[in-house]
Amino acid sequence: MILHSDETQDVDVVDSGWMRMHLFRPARQGRFPGVLLFSEIYQVTAPIRRLAAMIAGHGYVVTVPEVYHEYEPAGTVLNYDAAGTDRGNTLKFTKPVAAYDADAQAGLTALQEHPACDGRLGTFGVCLGGHLAYRAVLDPRVSAAACFYPTDIHSATLGEGRSDDSLTQMADSSGGGRIRTFPMPDDRRSAHGWKRSPHATSGTR
Repeated sequence: MILHSDETQDVDVVDSGWMRMHLFRPARQGRFPGVLLFSEIYQVTAPIRRLAAMIAGHGYVVTVPEVYHEYEPAGTVLNYDAAGTDRGNTLKFTKPVAAYDADAQAGLTALQEHPACDGRLGTFGVCLGGHLAYRAVLDPRVSAAACFYPTDIHSATLGEGRSDDSLTQMADSSGGGRIRTFPMPDDRRSAHGWKRSPHATSGTR
């Protein structure tokens, strides 16, 4: 499928300024379900762009926000090296959880209002993004989430102060959509050969 994959949109987020989102969508006419794709700690890297394009190729409008927009200039991509990993993990624990939630709210609203979106919404994320996709399901507009290697959920250590309420919020919520997390919980990983993410620091999974 031919895609539009070079579009961006700057979205105003309450209390934190502008957040750049990268858009991927079918080039043909029509309206499609929307997917808010949250990246890993390195922001919108080439592998994340390929993932977004793959999803869009199945008939979705995909937007990828820059998760550290308050701390890095628009367009910043952190390298897959020690320095990039250190910077990404530092920012992961610097940014308040409320700011992550505000990003999700603004991103979902912008996606839902995009002319190519039919109003249906889902979330998708890897590593840090898996956790953010999980939290975004608390928004009743989200019908489903796919959360790959979601970091810090089990330890409740996302964000400033390393203290989040993701599991508590989900347990207390009567709304939200369907969630799939990959891989399986820790007690089933070893039997299937899954390993800790190579860019997760010790104790963050």
